[in-house]
This record gives sequence, C-alpha cells and structure tokens, in this order.
Amino acid sequence: MNNYQIDNLDRSILNALMENARVPYAELAKRFTVSAGTIHVRIEKMKHAGIIEGTQLSINAKQLGYDVCCFIGINLKQAGDYPAALAKLKTFEEVVEAHYTTGNYSIFIKVMTRSIDHLQDVLINKVQSIDAVQSTETLISLQNPIQRTVMP
Repeated sequence: MNNYQIDNLDRSILNALMENARVPYAELAKRFTVSAGTIHVRIEKMKHAGIIEGTQLSINAKQLGYDVCCFIGINLKQAGDYPAALAKLKTFEEVVEAHYTTGNYSIFIKVMTRSIDHLQDVLINKVQSIDAVQSTETLISLQNPIQRTVMP
C-alpha cells in the first residue's frame, strides 16, 4: 500500500489529528459528514501505508529546564566512520536529532542541554571524544519561531 494516494477527506482527517491527535472518531465523522466507520477505515489505511506513523506527546523542553538548543555540524575523519559515529551519538540523551548530510558536514545534530556549561560538557566529553570525529562546529539557537511538520 505504499502508493496510497490521499484525497481531500484524508487531508482533512490528517489536519484535524495534527491539531489534536486525541479527537474522537465520532467527532471527526460529524465534522466531515461521514460515518465513524469511514474515519476509522481511512486512518487505518493511512497507518498501513506509512503516512501515519503513530502519535506523539509534545513536550516543552524549556519547561523541563532544557534552556540551550544548538546544532552541531560534525566532520568525520572518513566517510566509512558514519555507522560507528551514529551508534555513539544515539547513546547521548542530549542528541535529539541527527541528519546525514551533504555539504560542509557529514552529520548535523540537534542538541538540547540545560545550560552552556552542560553544552560544553556534551561537546568535549561526548561528541568530540568520538574517535571518528575530526572536527565540529556549534551553532546556538536563540529562538525557534517556526516549528511545524509538513502539511498533508
């Protein structure tokens, strides 16, 4: 079902679920003037097609004390070092995203820390201590005014 094509009803369902993933199927059915069974079938088809991968709880990192968000560009010593470096990065709880990229960096990671001191510790004692890492460049995020997912 990888070639499942979404239609306007599917888009409407996805938009509603992105706004509130806990909205009851019956409420969606009323809103879109279809049966709750139709909503259920459409959601299951989109799950099976891999369009819907699950639901997530959205957490405000700042409210939990993570005041520093930064991005670290990592240059590896050799391209073949990628799997080992990635495996090591996965063990660091402060690394919340990792991207294998083209351009200036081999890997680009997003890191959340409680303070600049915490960031320094992560940089020196975790990221830069990986044998495969040749160099890093750190960019500190001052604010995140746009935060969204793709629109269906």
